[in-house]
Amino acid sequence: MGLIRSTTILAVRHKGEVVMAGDGQVSLGQTVIKHNARKVRRLHHDRVITGFAGSTADAFTLFDRLEHKLEQFNGNLLRSAVELAKDWRTDKMLRRLEAMMIAVDSKYSLLLSGSGDVIESDDGILAIGSGGSYAQAAAAALVAHSELDAENIAREAMKIAAAICIYTNPNLVVEKMQAAPQV
Repeated sequence: MGLIRSTTILAVRHKGEVVMAGDGQVSLGQTVIKHNARKVRRLHHDRVITGFAGSTADAFTLFDRLEHKLEQFNGNLLRSAVELAKDWRTDKMLRRLEAMMIAVDSKYSLLLSGSGDVIESDDGILAIGSGGSYAQAAAAALVAHSELDAENIAREAMKIAAAICIYTNPNLVVEKMQAAPQV
């Protein structure tokens, strides 16, 4: 079996909306083995949107763990993410997981990694996966130089990433929600 590569996940917080988009491609070595994988999901009564890059089994473990933390901390995404990152870094089984995750709610956009990182975006844009840097750069340019809303920025940025990254396709799953008003 070859190296499994896949994915671009992009989150955009802009003009009162939060949008997450993920492509559908899964590749094994030089072969595309799936075109419509669902890498973006809603958790905790549809109040949190998550997306993953990496091993599918590991991502499902992380989805389950984050859902449990959200229940435990009454939907507080920031607290749940910090507690998950602590577990991820210190637990022998979780430490071996090969995945990254973005989680958003109406207030926060967070990137979580197995090294214990919980990173909040400065500009409302986060991206992970093999095409993540392309999608993030495109989204940043579109936020700065267009009048598009968050969903259309995410769609256009993902289209650009798919045109550049061979491990990203244009088959998107897009989820969105209203953002909390800025105080």
